[in-house]
Amino acid sequence: MNRIRKRKVNTPEKPHNFIMLPTVDFCFKELMQNSKVRQGIISAILNVPPDRIQYTKLMPTILQKEHQDDKFGILDVRVMLKDGTQIDLEMQVALFNFWANRSIFYLSKMYTSQIKSGESYDKLKKCIHVSILSDTYFPDDERCYRRIAFCDTETGKVYSDLMEMHILELSKLPPEDMDENGIILWMRFLGGKCEEDFKKMAQKDVYIGEAYELLKNLSADEKKRLEYEYREKCIRDHSAAMQSAAQHGFEEGVQKGKSELILNMNTAGYPISEISKIANLAEEEVQEILQKK
Repeated sequence: MNRIRKRKVNTPEKPHNFIMLPTVDFCFKELMQNSKVRQGIISAILNVPPDRIQYTKLMPTILQKEHQDDKFGILDVRVMLKDGTQIDLEMQVALFNFWANRSIFYLSKMYTSQIKSGESYDKLKKCIHVSILSDTYFPDDERCYRRIAFCDTETGKVYSDLMEMHILELSKLPPEDMDENGIILWMRFLGGKCEEDFKKMAQKDVYIGEAYELLKNLSADEKKRLEYEYREKCIRDHSAAMQSAAQHGFEEGVQKGKSELILNMNTAGYPISEISKIANLAEEEVQEILQKK
C-alpha cells in the first residue's frame, strides 16, 4: 500500500515581537474604538477623574461642506461627551506648513457644524481640538503640553472656553519621574517605541493597561497588521513628497510635491478617498489633478 506523503506548505512567518506604534494614525484610531481607552485619555486631557467621563460617543469624522466652494474637514477621531462637548483627537507624525491654520480650521468647522441656519446660538457646546505631535512645534520652550483658549491678551483672563486647543508634543517629554500621572503617562504611552515602553506605562494606569492589551491584540491580528503597514507606507510616501517639495521652493514646490504624491499613489492603486486624506485635499481636487496629467 502506497503511503501518501504530505507536502510541506511554506507559510509566511509573522515577525517576532512585532507591536504597532500609536503614533501611526491607523493604530491610534483603532485604540480609540475602545470606550475605556477613550475614557482614560479624555479624563487625562481634561484633568478630571475618569469616573467624571461617564459616556463617550464616536461621531462621524467627515465635516460636511455648507457651500460648493467650501473645503472638507476630515478628522482623525471625533468624540462627544454626555454634556455635548465635542473633542477631535488628531495624531500627526510630521508637521507641515500652515499647521496652526489647519488646526484652527478643523476646530472652527467642528464648532460651527453644531447648528443649522436659524437655530439659536445657545445650542453651541464646547469643542476641543487635540493635536498629538511627534515633532516639536514650539521650539522656544520645554513645555510638552499646553491648553489654548480665547483670552484677554493683557490680563490673561479667559474670554470663552467654548473653543480650546490642546497641543501635546511627544518629542519634548521630560525625563521620566516615578510620580508621573495623567496626561504625561498617556504621552509616554503614545510615544512608546517598543513593547517594554508600553508595558511599563500599563503597570501605572488601569486605562493605559486596557490600551496596552488592545495594542497587543491588534498587533497579533494579521489583517490589522497589513492595514497598519499600508498606512505606514502612505506616511513614508507623504514625507518623501514633502521633502521633494521643499527642494523646489515654497508654494510651487508644495503643490508639485502633492501632485507627485497623488500620481504615485494612483499608479500604485490606492483609492481616491485614501489619496485625498494623505494629500489633505478634497476628493474633487484629487480628481482634477489626475485629469490634468
